[in-house]
Amino acid sequence: MALSAFEREGPARRGPGRRGLKARLAVAVIAVVPLLGTTAAAGSPAAAPGPDKPTIRYTEYGIPHIIAADLAGLGEGYGYAAAKDNICTLADTYLMVNAQRSRYLGPDGKASPGQNQNSTTNLNSDLYFQRINDNRVVEGLIDQPAPKGPEPEVKEAIRGYVQGYNRYLAETGVNNISDPACRGAAWVRPITELDVYRHAHAEIIMGSADPLVDGEVNAAPPGASAAAQSGGAQPALSPEETGNRIREAMAAARQQGGMGSNALAVGSQGVSGGTSMLLANPHFPWQGKNRMWQAQLTIPGRFNVSGASLLGLPAVNIGHNDDVAWTHTVATVAPFGLFDVQVDPLHPTNYLVDGTWQPMTSQQVGVDVLNPDGSLGRVTRTLWSTRYGPITTSIMGIPLPWVVSAHAVRDANMDNLRALNTWFHLDQAKDVNDVVNSLETTEGVPFFNTVASDRKGNALYADIQAAPNITDAHAQSCLTLTGQVLFNQQLRLPNVPPVSIFDGKRSECDWPNDPNAVAPGLLDPHAQPRLIRSDFVGNANDSAWLANPEQPLSFPRVMGDTGQPRSLRTQELILTAQNRINGNDGLPGRGFTPENMRQLLFADNSRAADLALNATVSACQGAPFGLVLVDGNLVNISEACPILAAWNHKYTADSRGSWLFENFWFFLTNGQAIEKLPWRVPFDPKDPVHTPNSLDAGNDSVRNSLARAVLALRNAGIALNAPLSDVQKVTRNGEQIPIHGSIHELGVLNVVTPGTVDGKFDITFGSSFIQETRFTADGPPESASVLAYSQSANPNSPHYADQTKLFSAGQWVTERYTEDQIAASPALEVKVLG
Repeated sequence: MALSAFEREGPARRGPGRRGLKARLAVAVIAVVPLLGTTAAAGSPAAAPGPDKPTIRYTEYGIPHIIAADLAGLGEGYGYAAAKDNICTLADTYLMVNAQRSRYLGPDGKASPGQNQNSTTNLNSDLYFQRINDNRVVEGLIDQPAPKGPEPEVKEAIRGYVQGYNRYLAETGVNNISDPACRGAAWVRPITELDVYRHAHAEIIMGSADPLVDGEVNAAPPGASAAAQSGGAQPALSPEETGNRIREAMAAARQQGGMGSNALAVGSQGVSGGTSMLLANPHFPWQGKNRMWQAQLTIPGRFNVSGASLLGLPAVNIGHNDDVAWTHTVATVAPFGLFDVQVDPLHPTNYLVDGTWQPMTSQQVGVDVLNPDGSLGRVTRTLWSTRYGPITTSIMGIPLPWVVSAHAVRDANMDNLRALNTWFHLDQAKDVNDVVNSLETTEGVPFFNTVASDRKGNALYADIQAAPNITDAHAQSCLTLTGQVLFNQQLRLPNVPPVSIFDGKRSECDWPNDPNAVAPGLLDPHAQPRLIRSDFVGNANDSAWLANPEQPLSFPRVMGDTGQPRSLRTQELILTAQNRINGNDGLPGRGFTPENMRQLLFADNSRAADLALNATVSACQGAPFGLVLVDGNLVNISEACPILAAWNHKYTADSRGSWLFENFWFFLTNGQAIEKLPWRVPFDPKDPVHTPNSLDAGNDSVRNSLARAVLALRNAGIALNAPLSDVQKVTRNGEQIPIHGSIHELGVLNVVTPGTVDGKFDITFGSSFIQETRFTADGPPESASVLAYSQSANPNSPHYADQTKLFSAGQWVTERYTEDQIAASPALEVKVLG
């Protein structure tokens, strides 16, 4: 029997030194007036030159507005301010990408090299990154000219970032860091530019790391020692069984929580009192290297952008400038593919290509390891590669035995530092056509969609990224039997990317080079989907098919599916947009305003409840004497009926019945696709936004699932009508903060995924940097935001939980973007990096 959320994590809980350095300069932090006059409006003359010295202006909630005369100065200000807020998180990240976690923290600790939290061991993470470092992958990319290598302005900003980070560390000293997570730690050190590029590269390849890292670093040929094997000693599965198990594992990983996002761009026909709007709502981790951090970066007359980035990347990844706002969502492209290579049974490190046996390449990879007695040891592995890439003996933990064949990995992003160029281009875009051009000419976006709006009234959706060059014809010619199970859309599980496994015996099955692509093996960017409209476009992590249901998109299968059921969150996003533009949502007027866009996101409405609550209440009321026998327990569910009948479908902090319905939904779905539930009206590809619907109240699974939910809450000591604020809250410095929102499966836009962190209840993934931006015909952009987990991971920072409390209360920070707005902040503090 599947366990309830409470049974899995316990009652009412769900889940998952160095010596000090001398300061270079002592600089006072003082409140002062701004250095410049008001930022010029669109079309106005350029502003005065920037200050001689990089300057950080802090406004409410510790948001830094960094102004400088050049990109090196911006980078220095960013590096200093980011280190001030999050030096322990950053230092831990540099430890990881330099493959030294085992040396300082021991081999058995958990590491997060990919999208998900603590997905492997320190040792496996170190071996993975050490191989990349030994092969000088990042160094080789840095040395290439743009567009394959970093553009000069990127290098300038990163040089400055390193100076700023090291300056903060020198001024503070390792032993005086206020964050206990790394105070006095031997692994906190000054950084180099290579550290920053390695971090950027790790972020770019993280879409492949989670499913593959363990299989790559443990791959060993038949006959190797058991300690070095992963997969080779496992029982063989049929191709169909292997494909299905991988698909199920990938689906389960998505359902258990992970990175995702909502994005909604509204054009001139969908706004009220403006030309366009954008809602950015990424669902990123609340802990670790994938935290987002907010800043404004300004070089007067040249560069002015505000928003958030993945911590430690000195550019804005999601945000706006004077004319364009943009965001990203996790896409349905698998940024990697596998090649099944036949091996010689007598010499299993030889493999067959075009009728000729070729030797695999072996590589000794070693890392230092902290022993239990405090001494240092050394772990060395022999890792193997083919012409296609490294050998792996598992994917998502599912074995791919190295017996008659082996599986090699090709990663579309392994040679990608171009994403840094992409984000610097986006930071300076003038309209959505500039956005498309930036995406096409850099082809650097890794496994993300891009959604944008501009001052001219356009709304853009684009899934233009570093995708493998796999046309539909190429796929059908080269897929193995297991690959067909994984790749073909008729064998769908929710949001599972189409992973390819090709016949490695034929060199023609490698990803071909396209003359229009920026790098070898990538799909022609012009063949990738995009849509510009004046009403709306959006994405909630399904494929590009229904960016706007009035204009369905088609594209190569490698980009995702078409004609298949959408997630309930995708339905909720589309219906929210349509109903607001048409004025059918019960709010005044028609079209989006900043106020109603924020209101609709934090309404926390559940699409699952819209579709199934009435039937659930009917099933509850129809139970004979209110009693249901499930799993050997006679459960009286009559108390649940009026509670659910009175519930308003929302996951606001004060909602009663929401927690009960969430547990009911967990038992009812039991990991299966939404369309597999007992609906009276099945999915119809001609009406994908409204189908399936009408849950069958007479189906035994509905009443039984409700009984299991009631039993789970009672066993956990949770009242069936407990407000959400009683059970979904985080603790910050001893204070409990209620968190509204809910999980992806319930079709709530404001996603929060509870779990356990260091043995305590917390949010692991969910709404992170949320921003809405409106453009008008002239004047500066109007924007508001909230960083759900606040700017700093340091519990001794004043900005450790201040925005978390704001998020809890459903409130937003009105952005200070112009020089006059910054100057007017009552919280203004200025630091000049003299």
